Amino acid sequence: MRHTLEPGDATLHGHFSRDFPPVLTIDPGDTVTFRTLDCWWSAGPYPGGRNRDRPRVPQHQPDCGHALIGPVAVRGAEAGKTLAVRIDAVVPAGWGTTVAGGWPSPFNQRYDVEETGVVHAWQLDPVTMTGRNQHGHTVPLRPFMGVLGMPPAEPGRHSTIPPRPHGGNLDCKELVAGSTLLLPIPVDGALFSVGDGHAAQGDGEVGGTAVECPMDEVTLTFDLRDDFPVTGPVARTADAWLTMGVGPTLDEATFAALDSMLTLLQRLHGVSRPDAVALASVAVDVRVTQIVNQTVGVHAVLRDSAVRM
Repeated sequence: MRHTLEPGDATLHGHFSRDFPPVLTIDPGDTVTFRTLDCWWSAGPYPGGRNRDRPRVPQHQPDCGHALIGPVAVRGAEAGKTLAVRIDAVVPAGWGTTVAGGWPSPFNQRYDVEETGVVHAWQLDPVTMTGRNQHGHTVPLRPFMGVLGMPPAEPGRHSTIPPRPHGGNLDCKELVAGSTLLLPIPVDGALFSVGDGHAAQGDGEVGGTAVECPMDEVTLTFDLRDDFPVTGPVARTADAWLTMGVGPTLDEATFAALDSMLTLLQRLHGVSRPDAVALASVAVDVRVTQIVNQTVGVHAVLRDSAVRM
């Protein structure tokens, strides 16, 4: 079964909450195509100037985080099971924005750009998969969704900014079309939401924003995996396995990602924990996912070609 969700009064929200009723309930195996706004709830391109002058859709509220679409409930999803989200298509709209500096944050303070900011307005071409800003810089596009996830088990409204073990603002640039994201389900029904489209981003997202853009199409297929328990985000890409860790420091996020990777190595290759550590030291790459979302992220990468039996 295929479904479609568009931005509107019923579907847009700027927090995660188990208390939000689902706007759509689907069966495992169903596919949903979303159209999403950019993270700032923009109604159109933003050429620069004061942030309060940005054109926004009427659903925006001052306390909102990212513009999310959902929640989508999955029949049979129970807390503790695994939700599999296959990313079938991610197609950006024709424009995007990058903002750097100009607001107080620990990283802007270190860069000495708290007082002075810039806006790069991008024209995006989803056919040639390139973006060009007003200064003439051209970058290749590799679109993905920054926020894919479910609400915490605790009641109330929760910020969309920090990533969590059950997803959210992961900002992992590897989650392109063709990837499958595995997440531990925190609440019955799953209540999955998506938003925060990125046309391009470097590992770390060091300035705090990527090429933030609306998406004309985000097509996701949902399933439940009883045979693949996970404690944090795990992804299967075209040629690799990824395990993701989040935490208050890079050390904690790194060890969370590696703990998950060691468990995966044991599962894939039937080895002991010490053997998994030895293999990881030879074959696994550790990368900084992002350092700018209050809770930092790290992902460990195991390429298919790295270990063979």
